[in-house]
Amino acid sequence: MLDVEKISKTLRKGEPILVFDEAGREGETDIFFSAKHVSNSSIRFLRKKGGGMIFIASDNLASTKLGLPFSHDIFESVGKISDDFTVVRKMLEHTIPYDKKSSFSLFINHKDTFTGISDYDRALTSKSFAELLEASVSLSDSESQKKISDSFRIPGHVPVCIADQELVKARKGHTELIVSLLKLLNMNPVAVGCEMVGDDGNSLSPENAKAWASEEGYLFLEGQSIVEAYL
Repeated sequence: MLDVEKISKTLRKGEPILVFDEAGREGETDIFFSAKHVSNSSIRFLRKKGGGMIFIASDNLASTKLGLPFSHDIFESVGKISDDFTVVRKMLEHTIPYDKKSSFSLFINHKDTFTGISDYDRALTSKSFAELLEASVSLSDSESQKKISDSFRIPGHVPVCIADQELVKARKGHTELIVSLLKLLNMNPVAVGCEMVGDDGNSLSPENAKAWASEEGYLFLEGQSIVEAYL
């Protein structure tokens, strides 16, 4: 059973939590921070303790309100434009071994970043995105889309993953798990995460991730417990 109050306090203090999806899926543990409370030290923590790709996990409002497309849809459209993009069409024919579709959208940088890759730059991009998504609720779709196009540029260094509109009812990826959890906690539904990779170069086993979390004093959550609490 989830300790909702403890998780909420942890995330609101700008501290990380660990989320394991499930053995039959990716079988990976991701470290997450609330994007609204992220800092440059949070990004550094993800780099050093995670080792995978640092990404934004966002509520579906990023698609319906901000107008961000899914990468698959972009590539599908590009592949139809010209025979010059035959390779794109061919590469789309491959399937994902652990899921039916990808949650990836655009790779973004905040307009005030330099290269976009430093801890400070990625923190600015992530925090600003979370704040913009929150503000968009009280704006029209066109106003929201103008704000994001005025504030961010592409291509960038922070990929945005967008949760399914039905969240864990439809898909149980890390994006849906953390967004479902944040909504359960009545928090800004945007997180910054990173997969944990072991010293052997493979995904860190859930046993080792859980042991590390226990030793270091971090919360380790099973994806199934989030699904049960949310549903």
